[in-house]
Amino acid sequence: MMPPPPPYILEDRTGSLTRTDFDDLYDRIFFHIARVPDRTTTMIYSMNIRGSRHRDSLPFNREPIVILDFGSDERLGTISYVQKPHNVSLPMHRYLRKTTLFGSSLFRKFTASDGREYRWGHRVFEGQEWSCTTMDNYLVAHFDLKPPDTRPYDPHVSGNYLTIYEHFFPLTLELLASLTIMRHIAQHNL
Repeated sequence: MMPPPPPYILEDRTGSLTRTDFDDLYDRIFFHIARVPDRTTTMIYSMNIRGSRHRDSLPFNREPIVILDFGSDERLGTISYVQKPHNVSLPMHRYLRKTTLFGSSLFRKFTASDGREYRWGHRVFEGQEWSCTTMDNYLVAHFDLKPPDTRPYDPHVSGNYLTIYEHFFPLTLELLASLTIMRHIAQHNL
């Protein structure tokens, strides 16, 4: 009997919201996040290989799979999934809704392509900067920051990780996109 596959552990290469790579430690999936120069649009790309300094020096000619178009003052704008089966655009405030009317902006829920609701919360569990759970509190994914007193193994890696558990692999893109918006909300105090 085969053991279950390990969770996706996506290494955040830079820790930046507008220019980083998320690479699975087991080389199964790779994403690149980049801000369009002189605009407030952030793109998420599916990549074929792990991020590297060499790749950054090559011409970039891929189509994004998610477009996060923030307002001119970094306010929430529109999220567009441009890859099938999603192929949808929504205002971010409708896509990621506060969990309670007068609650913190750092606790939001979204409906994924599987029709279920999921919640992101900031510092809900010890050691996790961001945690995503089902509505009945089953842990789906979490984003962890490198402890401040720990030296990174590689100076070109932030030491931050997004972990996505096996049953939720099909939602990887949605989890990464919604986490990026949640981190943007926190960074800009929205």
